[in-house]
Amino acid sequence: MKVLVDTNVVLDVLLKRDSFYQDAFSIFQIIDQEQIIGCLSAASVTDIFYLLRKDRHNTDEVYQIMDELTALIPAVPVSKTTIANALSLRWKDFEDAVQFSAAKENEVTHIITRNKTDYKSSDIPCMSPSEFIEYINDEKEKID
Repeated sequence: MKVLVDTNVVLDVLLKRDSFYQDAFSIFQIIDQEQIIGCLSAASVTDIFYLLRKDRHNTDEVYQIMDELTALIPAVPVSKTTIANALSLRWKDFEDAVQFSAAKENEVTHIITRNKTDYKSSDIPCMSPSEFIEYINDEKEKID
């Protein structure tokens, strides 16, 4: 199983957003335990860096965090084709169209996001972190 972790979920962990931190962190743990393969869109990496830099005000610290993040959850490429596919979708939120197109090109099975409505036209299942945790637990029970 390969999941694309949306920018907002990553930021929930890195910025320790109270209401969302625990479930988002659990996604990181599931990836770290190699229960699933996680990925980020390369386009989201620059956004994450920028927002983290605004929060931390320490570029060296941000680079260290980004090194650790991308070691755990590698970025998948955003190519000319990715952009063309995203443009052809004509979604209201172009950033989400790019994320979706990158996910399609990289055979992602699920998108983990807090903004499921942004992906309402997606044919890839989109789940919140808590929904995905429940889904993974249900899948484990079926195997056991």
